[in-house]
Amino acid sequence: MPVSNEQCVDQFFHFVNTRNLGRLEELLSDTAEFYFPKTRPLLGKKHIIRFFKILFRQYPELKFQVLRKVVQGDISAIHWVNHGSNKKGDPYSNEGVTLLEMEENRIRWISDFFKNTDKF
Repeated sequence: MPVSNEQCVDQFFHFVNTRNLGRLEELLSDTAEFYFPKTRPLLGKKHIIRFFKILFRQYPELKFQVLRKVVQGDISAIHWVNHGSNKKGDPYSNEGVTLLEMEENRIRWISDFFKNTDKF
């Protein structure tokens, strides 16, 4: 069932917070691209899901709180904060913006920008 772009944004962060990678994968187009600081571009939804699996292993506790979102046509900008801990139990928090571009009710492009890149 098609969802609005705003609903897709909400679902994206909900599925990340609940670690529901099966549902997250359904939101991504087959040719989705993810640009994350200090990594090569992740091309294709399988590579993006693998990235999230690794992220969740490194940060077994990590939750995002959306502070603001702007949805304009197929482009969304989401301002968030996150907090949690890494696998050693060290606390972690950050603040950033995720840009999403939609195509045919699927996310086709993701780019993250965040304040503290020291941990990555």
